[in-house]
Amino acid sequence: MALSSSITPSETTLPDKPEVVLVTGGTFTMGNSVDEDATPHDVTLSSYSIGKYPVTVGQYKKYCTATGISMPDEPNWGWNDKQPIVKVNYNDAVAYCNWLGEQYGGDWSLPSEAQWEFAARGGNKSQNFNYSGSNDLDEVGCYADSKTQNVGRKKANELAIFDMCGNMWEWCKDWYGEYSSATQINPKGAASGAYRVMRGGSWEYSAAYCRVSYRFFNGPSNRDNDVGFRVVVSK
Repeated sequence: MALSSSITPSETTLPDKPEVVLVTGGTFTMGNSVDEDATPHDVTLSSYSIGKYPVTVGQYKKYCTATGISMPDEPNWGWNDKQPIVKVNYNDAVAYCNWLGEQYGGDWSLPSEAQWEFAARGGNKSQNFNYSGSNDLDEVGCYADSKTQNVGRKKANELAIFDMCGNMWEWCKDWYGEYSSATQINPKGAASGAYRVMRGGSWEYSAAYCRVSYRFFNGPSNRDNDVGFRVVVSK
């Protein structure tokens, strides 16, 4: 059941299948002129749908129950079904996406780094904010805090997508590598590497790490208490 725009996830139960928002394809300038690993370049993307919220503890529990897979170790604040799932590594996130495809059909996956950034910027409706939906991170993200917060508590961005800056880092599909300045169409990132890209910042980091264009990375086998994910689907 779709959530009413007047009801937040903290007031109701999130559906078992992640809700997604259509991101109409377009062209944007990815990266920034400040961080040395984020050379600005033009990217054109086809349309896709991305999670309205990060995957929650409750949604991930359903997957674990259905497959017999154990939940990750609890973070020190415990599990809350409306908070984003954390302590999942890259392969855990991919396996969850594959299960969604088996259950509901469609091609479910992690977002590419370009898909993540375009959605965080607000897609074709972008107002060029520093953070996803605002220049004031307090309006849209949980940061410099002591734990994750329930998804959807803060303001959504231009596409009605929540929590893309702060709360927890989000795995992306790409291997981490330096950008090319060349124009790209539906880029897939580096062909190989030692680390996977993460985006969005987290509850544990300052605002500087939560910018829509800031890049971070992590070993794909690591399970950290400030790392989760959201999904992309095409049909």
